[in-house]
Amino acid sequence: TFNVIYNKYYRNKQAFTRRLNSKYFSKTGGRISDFDGLFKQNARRLGWDWRLLAAQAFQESKFKAGSESGAGAVGLMQLLPRTGEHFGAINLFNPKENIRAAAGYLKWLDNYWRKDIPAVDERLKFVLASYNAGQGHIQDARRLAVKYGYNPNIWDNNVDLFLLKKSEKLYYRDPVVRFGYYRGDEAYNYVRAILERYGHYKTLA
Repeated sequence: TFNVIYNKYYRNKQAFTRRLNSKYFSKTGGRISDFDGLFKQNARRLGWDWRLLAAQAFQESKFKAGSESGAGAVGLMQLLPRTGEHFGAINLFNPKENIRAAAGYLKWLDNYWRKDIPAVDERLKFVLASYNAGQGHIQDARRLAVKYGYNPNIWDNNVDLFLLKKSEKLYYRDPVVRFGYYRGDEAYNYVRAILERYGHYKTLA
């Protein structure tokens, strides 16, 4: 393994030169994607670092504007058509419209959680999880957290634990649960992956 890595990154001069000349190389290019300008423009509306919005877009589509999921989510930010339309997008395959609509939705989610979770960094996790799972499932997890003596306004090791438990019959059939079964590992991993990638992006651009 060592030899393979060494040869790839130190002996292959052609590949090294290609990386060095890339506009995405941190030392010379400082870019993350072809959509950095759109991320910067829309992140200002959210009060976000644009690299966080870029990290979410990568998680959703790997920066592929033509992406379409089996569930019908479309474009860079993988919006459902009805959500995109509600936030002003006509063509979700258009990166400008897609990112603008996603930012509108994220702003709406931020306002939704603001009263219960005033801390900005903490609220961000609830916003991201809601973007992925819908706020109904997150509210279910909060109600379970309260029932079992955990903090409903803290994500890590509190609400996230009960989102994971929503795939277990004991929990998704609990009377406090209103939205039923949910495979919580998807949203759980979604939040963690975006925040981890955001940390990497801050060192690149």
